[in-house]
Amino acid sequence: MTSETVREVHVDDITKAVAEMCEAATHVLPDDVVAGLKKAQSTETSPLARQVLIEIVENVEVAKRDMIPLCQDTGTTVVMLDVGQDVHIVGGSLRDAINKGVSKGYTEGFLRASMVDHPFSTRVNTKDNTPAVIHSEIVAGNKLGITVVPKGGGCENMSKFQIMLPSRGKEGITEFVLQTIEESGGNPCPPLVVGVGVGGSSEYAMYLAKKGIVRPVGQDSDDPETAEFERELLEKVNALGVGPQAVGGVNTAMAVNIETYPTHITSLPVAVNLQCHSARSKHVEL
Repeated sequence: MTSETVREVHVDDITKAVAEMCEAATHVLPDDVVAGLKKAQSTETSPLARQVLIEIVENVEVAKRDMIPLCQDTGTTVVMLDVGQDVHIVGGSLRDAINKGVSKGYTEGFLRASMVDHPFSTRVNTKDNTPAVIHSEIVAGNKLGITVVPKGGGCENMSKFQIMLPSRGKEGITEFVLQTIEESGGNPCPPLVVGVGVGGSSEYAMYLAKKGIVRPVGQDSDDPETAEFERELLEKVNALGVGPQAVGGVNTAMAVNIETYPTHITSLPVAVNLQCHSARSKHVEL
């Protein structure tokens, strides 16, 4: 490694980027999600469900035009980092810089603070939506990728995890995903982006499912077998008839995104993480 390959990223730049992303993500829905909602609107056969989708799209447009949060629940701030192995963070702590950015974004942006400390007892609000939930991966290169996901409580509360016998395979995964969505009803605010994590270990499967909800709507898995399974599951999810905001219809989900990882010979870990129709996220590279 030479000195030319190492890039320094100052914590002040990280704080500034995170603060800006917190505000942008809660106000402006990504283009892929907007396209998914409009596609659902054009294909919906139920008049009531179509009207719900029309109003959802109108809400998206008003939020962007007037810079009003898409939803009053501005969520747990989930931050996903791709840390280039040739990046050197300077000026302080990376974690502190992220939390400072979240605090700045939520307080100066007048966003609802939803995080509480001592979760099983006093549940005291931290007042600035910190701390963030931070995941990091070491990747090649000299850039720092930051993705901010304001994750609402209604959809996050519907998360499910199960370790199956390996013999359950696709049939077991399908049953688990469909049961999770059917039992959730309107709580996660469909039409959904469904993240499914398969493999790894218990905690890693949940992380994979969370990664699944961030993948753009309409972008298939790179693995052909997984991509085919995604299409099969999406068809079956929409056949449930839950529909937009659980009023019935053929658009319960905009996408089913499956992320996989090798796993132990005795295990088939499966996690489901649901994302509401307001599938908010923002990404930058420093």
